Amino acid sequence: MRAALAAAVLAGLLAGCAGMPSATTAAAAPASSTAADTGERLDRVPRIAVVSAFEPELALLRGRLADPVAHRVHGVEFTTGVLQGKPVVLFLSGISMTNAAMNAQRALDRFTVTHLVFSGIAGGVDPSLHIGDVAVPAQWGSYLESLFARETAPGRFTPSRTGKDAGFAAFGMIHPRAVGVRSARGAEYKFWFEVDPAMLAVARGLAAGVELNRCDAAARCLGTRPTLVVGGNGVSGAAFVDNAAFREYAFATFGARVLDMETSAVGQVAWSNGVPFIAFRSLSDLAGGGAGENEMHAFLNLAADNSARVLLAFLAAWR
Repeated sequence: MRAALAAAVLAGLLAGCAGMPSATTAAAAPASSTAADTGERLDRVPRIAVVSAFEPELALLRGRLADPVAHRVHGVEFTTGVLQGKPVVLFLSGISMTNAAMNAQRALDRFTVTHLVFSGIAGGVDPSLHIGDVAVPAQWGSYLESLFARETAPGRFTPSRTGKDAGFAAFGMIHPRAVGVRSARGAEYKFWFEVDPAMLAVARGLAAGVELNRCDAAARCLGTRPTLVVGGNGVSGAAFVDNAAFREYAFATFGARVLDMETSAVGQVAWSNGVPFIAFRSLSDLAGGGAGENEMHAFLNLAADNSARVLLAFLAAWR
């Protein structure tokens, strides 16, 4: 993980985010806390699970949560309450794919989850998008679910072909593959995990009605007014991408608008459990496509705030 990401995470955890209320100051402490590692359900109320990877992404939403009740499971805090009039359970997945899948499944096992919604930041891949924009892809894939091919001649990599081949162009030795998945519907290989069509339709209806921030609390402003873009593809992998060549590859190969480190893992868990899901991802950086150093450290808070604003509008509109 890059130093900038580590510094941003540490700053968010210790001091809260510039421009965003901290979890300790914006809302009252949860009414009660439950330590439960028994495997039993902690709550029977049907709820929308709202998940972010790390604290700055969830801070604004915590501040709006009414009637919070905290539950801890193996060191992970799940907070039930009401957000925009909807019963929810909020939690942090942790950064990266394994954490995201593990804690999404924990939420489904311990709570009565009807829908799963992700809010957070991402690297921008589509060159038509700008920092601060919020993307809501229609499907998500794992670009590092792959075969690292043998070099059979200098600069030439030859993969062994199997039924997992996803039909995408390679990036050097990296050949993307589908992943074997199981659900009540049986076993199959999948690359794309689709978001729920009804949830995506509600997101499309928000495009003209959500005001996104152009400036942060330190008066650092973007050159363009951020917009909400719904549809297209997103990709995820256990790598922080700050590489212009890979960014170009991800756009050309997958048609990706954004890439991150968690969403496709959560999408796979939701698909396997038959739970509808959607993800809102705001661009904090250009994944190596910018002229200078990576922009995430400067615009993390603004992007996290914009994603949370869209999620709040989505919950208000969801019926």
